[in-house]
Amino acid sequence: MEAFLVDAVRTPVARRGGALAAAHPADLAGHVIAAVLDRAGVDPGAVDDVILGCVDTLGPQSGDIARTAWLAAGLPEHVPGVTVDRQCGSGQQAVHFAAQAVLSGTADLVVAGGVQSMSQVPIGSAMAPHGPYAGSTGWQTRYGDQEINQFRSADEIAAKWALTRADLDAFALDSHRRAVRAINTGSFRAEIVPWDGCDTDSCPRRDTSATRMAALLPLRPGGVTTAATSSQIADGAAALLVASSRAVRDHGLRPRARVHHLSARGDDPVLMLTAPIAATAHALTRAGLAVTDIDRFEVNEAFASVVLAWLRETGADPVRVNVNGGAIALGHPLGATGARLLTSLLHDLERCGGRYGLLTMCEGGGQANVTILERQ
Repeated sequence: MEAFLVDAVRTPVARRGGALAAAHPADLAGHVIAAVLDRAGVDPGAVDDVILGCVDTLGPQSGDIARTAWLAAGLPEHVPGVTVDRQCGSGQQAVHFAAQAVLSGTADLVVAGGVQSMSQVPIGSAMAPHGPYAGSTGWQTRYGDQEINQFRSADEIAAKWALTRADLDAFALDSHRRAVRAINTGSFRAEIVPWDGCDTDSCPRRDTSATRMAALLPLRPGGVTTAATSSQIADGAAALLVASSRAVRDHGLRPRARVHHLSARGDDPVLMLTAPIAATAHALTRAGLAVTDIDRFEVNEAFASVVLAWLRETGADPVRVNVNGGAIALGHPLGATGARLLTSLLHDLERCGGRYGLLTMCEGGGQANVTILERQ
């Protein structure tokens, strides 16, 4: 059995309060779902399931938004939908579940992706007042009653890998420069489905500079992480069509990539953001590949320290990593980001003519997903 990516699209990623702020997340997700089916030329009635990632499933994102989005797009009622939450990796995990359904032979066509409106549902809305671990005697027995948050983790990673404020600022500035270059050269044009006249990512700051970044205060006293070296709060959606060999044959589809490997691993939930390091090593071993075999990497830029530590440990060539910028510049609409990155990775592999592309991202609870695509 094999699982193929037939097509992949996304909305522009917009800043919180920006061009997508008023869009109902079900309509936003429905927009890319309908678009990916239209581009692939697939009868929506042939789809077996719809799987979407979403975090903070409250308000307009509640009630199984995968199902709501499909129906909001005017698509057939007999097709079901399910919503996935693996924190920042939710959209990537949605594609993993879709591929696993195809690989198991229980489905032939699955739409997978993610959506997040951080304008309408602020980050952390679904968290308990003192965090998800407060009141858990099992957690406190194991990890103690200590501060658990991503900003602390980002700073601790910087300290552990001896990353300076200047290192983080330089990485963030390069992310903006790469993203602006990609926009200027039209690198994202083929993957973006415009929404209400918006057809361009709005988060990259064209006028940022090392001087401006250096003037920002750290997010934590004594820390080195700032708003400039953190991912941007944003809105967006993405959708991919995953197909079996049988579906490719029966529907006359053209596979663009094969899912060569998929996995997820856990790591220290207190340090939280280091799991991509071990997860990448595990994935490459299982796939029988070396880091030098990968032509393009996408490593989610939750924080600059996360990617820089990953680079130190994996030895990956920085020239092949986040070549068009990352979430520091392009924004991180939580549940949609994994699907957005896979969409961009697929298109970039085709542009560069590479064979293998790898996506990994850190996730709440100290987890990470890894997907390896093989261009067809």
